[in-house]
Amino acid sequence: MNDSTRNMRSRGKRSKRHGTGPIAFFVPLFIIALGAIQLVSTFHTYALNLAQLNDLKNQEAALITKKQDLENDIERWNDDSYVATQARERLGFVFPGEKAVRVQHPEAVTDTSEGTAKTKSGTSDGKVLPWYSELEYSFKKADERPSKTASGSQSGDTGKADGNSGSATDTNSGDKQ
Repeated sequence: MNDSTRNMRSRGKRSKRHGTGPIAFFVPLFIIALGAIQLVSTFHTYALNLAQLNDLKNQEAALITKKQDLENDIERWNDDSYVATQARERLGFVFPGEKAVRVQHPEAVTDTSEGTAKTKSGTSDGKVLPWYSELEYSFKKADERPSKTASGSQSGDTGKADGNSGSATDTNSGDKQ
């Protein structure tokens, strides 16, 4: 074999290699791209499953807390003193020998409608008395007789029993004379 034949054979091999170069480059690139897409898809699924797992753990913790609360409620309702307290508060039950007093209109007794108006207008001193002091004050106020010199108002109070314009106090004081 001479040199010219060798050159032709080597040129033919070179041309075949040169023609297969782009295919040999794009096939591995395509395989790498498919592998990357598969990895991204796998990590995305993993992230979604992890988020779902965290949500389920949060739900489990909430349900465990709710279960503990319900078990505590069951334990409380098994206690006789708690049941008696709830019956007194919610249903108004009393023990034998006790007398139940139910106030139909508590705002009339505690004077909350005028008390809030005084607080809003700023004429009240803003002092809140304990319940027993308010009870004592209301007893003293109920026992007081209206003064004969009062002409419809007494020391800042309106003297209105039913929301009328003070004529009830004037007629009452006039009837006593």
